[in-house]
Amino acid sequence: KTMASSNPFDKVKRSLNVDSSNFNYYSLPELNDPRVASLPYSIRILLEAAVRNCDNFTVFDRDVETILNWQKTSNEDVEIPFKPARVILQDFTGVPAVVDLAAMRDAMKRLGGDPSRINPLVPADLVIDHSVQVDVSRSEDALQKNQELEFQRNSERFQFLKWGSKAFDNFRIVPPGTGIVHQVNLEYIAHIVFQ
Repeated sequence: KTMASSNPFDKVKRSLNVDSSNFNYYSLPELNDPRVASLPYSIRILLEAAVRNCDNFTVFDRDVETILNWQKTSNEDVEIPFKPARVILQDFTGVPAVVDLAAMRDAMKRLGGDPSRINPLVPADLVIDHSVQVDVSRSEDALQKNQELEFQRNSERFQFLKWGSKAFDNFRIVPPGTGIVHQVNLEYIAHIVFQ
């Protein structure tokens, strides 16, 4: 096949109306498959994403079946689709990702294409959280002085990341000094429902 077809699991697609807003979701219990109940929660998340994205082009019925058979397939060398609704990154993984996106834009430009078409496919948040060093301690202004030193040491990197936050769609950067990635994710940027 060369084109996506309709989702064969649309029969378990349901709607939920909240405050006059309608949300669609795929109901795993509506699969009426006893294997769902025995899956660990994290595997159910992968299953729901596979069911939701099944188009028999990039995600196939057999992928859903592989995940449903997790009790057996978890010990085998099998691939399953990974279709996250969003990606969260911190410094060490995020900076190389922005470099890769910038390099792809350069390549697109060299090939005569529109570089603005190169963007993350899903929303991506980069939290800058691992660059503070403790040079000053035991004083009331220690935090401020350490952050000033951080900005001096990392100014080129921070300028590049600031460019990335403006250059790419679907991409946000949480500046340094906000908190660690997990805290920032839970308190500020995590979403429960995606449209």
